[in-house]
Amino acid sequence: MNASSELYADVAAHGSLAAALQAVATASGVSVAVVADERQSLFNATIASAAPHRRPLGVSAGAAKRVWSVSGWSQGISTISGSTTDLAEVVKAALAWSDGATLREIQRAAPFVEVTARGEAAESGPEHVVTGEWEWLLRDADEADWPDYRALITAAHAEPRLRRLYPYTSHWELRFSTTTGFPFSPDVVCLSVSRSSMFRVRGNWTGPFVAEVATAEEAVRIAGDLLPSGLSAAVAGAYPYEE
Repeated sequence: MNASSELYADVAAHGSLAAALQAVATASGVSVAVVADERQSLFNATIASAAPHRRPLGVSAGAAKRVWSVSGWSQGISTISGSTTDLAEVVKAALAWSDGATLREIQRAAPFVEVTARGEAAESGPEHVVTGEWEWLLRDADEADWPDYRALITAAHAEPRLRRLYPYTSHWELRFSTTTGFPFSPDVVCLSVSRSSMFRVRGNWTGPFVAEVATAEEAVRIAGDLLPSGLSAAVAGAYPYEE
């Protein structure tokens, strides 16, 4: 038995983390549908949810110390996480997740659970996720020591056609998704600013520049005109790429 296994000798006695969770649930008079990880059954398990948009709750055991962590994703968004040394607390979180409880209800049932801001926004609708991300980008731009970048984010937010899409940045480039969850959609347009204070527009992150202009407002106007006709506001969920 290795050092990690020794930390979980009681779990090993049940044969898997899934079985240990089931045993704790049974002792508490509740039932959860736990699935063992075939490759690391002692350290990982998942619990499905009655809410169709939720992925199974992930439960994993720590390698260096005795602790269990949970991770819950819904509609391509990380909604809850947290760690505890009490397997009974994991069962409480798992039961609430499985029953389709709201994120705050899950947290009340198992206080070790942390609710993400994006996850909570998603419960109110995709427009709230979009609004929250814009608010974060604006705060981040205000704190950045780069006035041109701040001008770009501010101008993009002021354009209604862009403001209803999900915004995110990669290598200081402002990109837009038609979905609020990860993986995001293919780019519809990208904006950036060079160190020489030129504002750039291109159709996608790896494509050629469509325009390079002197003001953020002009770049945003061009970007807005490049958007596909009839493009709707960002919708909930991850983009359905073909497998």
